[in-house]
Amino acid sequence: MPNEPATAKTASPEQGELRRAAALLVRALRPDARLFAVTLFWLAVAAGFDVLAPLLGKMFIDNYLVPRRDEPGMMAALLAGALLAGLLAGGLRYLTLIRMAGIAMAAVRRLREWVYAHVLSLPIAHFDRAITGQLVSRITNDTEQIRQLYVQVLFEVLQGICLMLAAVAAMAWLDWRLMLIVLTLLPVLSGIVWAYRRLSAAAVSATRELRSEINARMAESIAGMSVLQATRATRRFGREFAGVNEAYYRSRQREIRANAFLLRPAMDLVNVMLVVGVIAAFGLRGDSVVEIGLLYAFINYVARVVEPLNQIAQQFSILQQSLVSAARVDSLLTLPGDAAGVDAHARMTDGSVRIESLSFGYRPDKPVLQDLSLQMASGGFYGIVGHTGAGKSTLLALLLRFYAPQSGTILLGGQPLGTLADQTLREDLALVPQEPFLIADTVAANIDMGRGLDRQRIEAAARQADAHGFIERLEQGYDTPLGEGGARLSAGQKQLVAIARALAGQPRILLLDEATSRVDSDTERRLARALASLRGTVTVIAIAHRLSTVRAADRLFVLSHGVLAEQGDHPALMAIDAGIYQRLYRLQRLALRNEAPPS
Repeated sequence: MPNEPATAKTASPEQGELRRAAALLVRALRPDARLFAVTLFWLAVAAGFDVLAPLLGKMFIDNYLVPRRDEPGMMAALLAGALLAGLLAGGLRYLTLIRMAGIAMAAVRRLREWVYAHVLSLPIAHFDRAITGQLVSRITNDTEQIRQLYVQVLFEVLQGICLMLAAVAAMAWLDWRLMLIVLTLLPVLSGIVWAYRRLSAAAVSATRELRSEINARMAESIAGMSVLQATRATRRFGREFAGVNEAYYRSRQREIRANAFLLRPAMDLVNVMLVVGVIAAFGLRGDSVVEIGLLYAFINYVARVVEPLNQIAQQFSILQQSLVSAARVDSLLTLPGDAAGVDAHARMTDGSVRIESLSFGYRPDKPVLQDLSLQMASGGFYGIVGHTGAGKSTLLALLLRFYAPQSGTILLGGQPLGTLADQTLREDLALVPQEPFLIADTVAANIDMGRGLDRQRIEAAARQADAHGFIERLEQGYDTPLGEGGARLSAGQKQLVAIARALAGQPRILLLDEATSRVDSDTERRLARALASLRGTVTVIAIAHRLSTVRAADRLFVLSHGVLAEQGDHPALMAIDAGIYQRLYRLQRLALRNEAPPS
């Protein structure tokens, strides 16, 4: 209630992010929880053997060495026991470190699979704003930093805690008053760790962000190297990169200064203070006989309290970096995925398309499509034309459910687009983009795209796309590796493979986004033959600046500034005096005549 006194401080956004990051790390470890518990048990056993050695040394000194009792058998047994305890402690730590590394690798594998699968499910609108280098950095660099947290930090922290608890228990068993002296300085050690976190947290977070920025700039520059060199922009990009790199250098310097001041020097000072305090306490006890063995044991246990804390503090930089990385991974995983539809059983009954009163804008105050209504019968060939920026590609993006319209309805095969399950929609709707995406694999793999299609169906789709002939002429036919981005194919051949890929899924609706914009006239004719062969079986919706590609369409829709300005077949639109389509067609014909070589 408004007047109710606050009982706890509201968590800051940063604290909330770290809590969510910690929850993500725990979730990644959960499948190996039993194995992790067993590993922790053996770490505790190793700590027990570690503190056993000073106890045996104390008994050797106080019971046999100082009083000069000559019992070789018992003395040898104590020394052998101390040696064996040390060997067992070291061996168990080695085995638990190996086991922890296995658990860590499994957890990081899960994280990477989760992140990659989620990135694949993100809506296209996210990639309009995302920077590729930063996404790659989250999937690779950030998850690798998390691996260091599991293997290095978690092992050191758990081992240190087990060793400290065992050492404190041993000190309490030997002399609880001396143990209290040691515990009095633990708040000082905690204060050092707290101060280190306060001084280095901002620098660690900035370092991770700047590292992603460096990766993003490098990826962008390499991808556009030809443009940078052609426009003489390399110096400017170099200066901008140097600025980001300098900021990264300064951030790392702040981290190093915090490490150098607060970790080893401060911890060493506390260690000296504890040793001096223990020795002074022995001197002030007033006992007639000083137990040298007890002093030896306590000095050993002081080291076993301070050194683990020192190791934990030294890992704090990695801990902070890992938590920041986990928070970045978690922020990516919490992005809303693509709409999956609300009716898993809803399916398109045919390839018809009906759009009613559709309005959409990437920004609500700047509409791209306004009150658009049109109908397309199943199995027809339809063209969408218009000037650049008229909304043609946006309409295709809405049909693919890459974006959601602000108002209006879209019916595919009689079903509202929003009710179709994602798997159903992707099976019945296929896209051939303007720039074909080919993976670095064989021709067959590029047509199949992991759908498990048999060779007969792959070849049938290639024939349907008029691509079978040139594929057969490749040195290994359908098993020919294409290289990165299909480097071994021409632009037209890439487009034919992309069409074959779309047809291999046997869709009801085929969308083509400027599929002929970068191909020669011969390839355009082959594409036209392929599209003509689909009439009556597949609804083809083609966006084209080259009007010759869609001249034979059953119906053409002419968009202008987001509204439907004209519609009809080619003869009907050419009959509209001073119409948009007529002007576009005549301008293109004139341009082709001007480009033709003289006879």
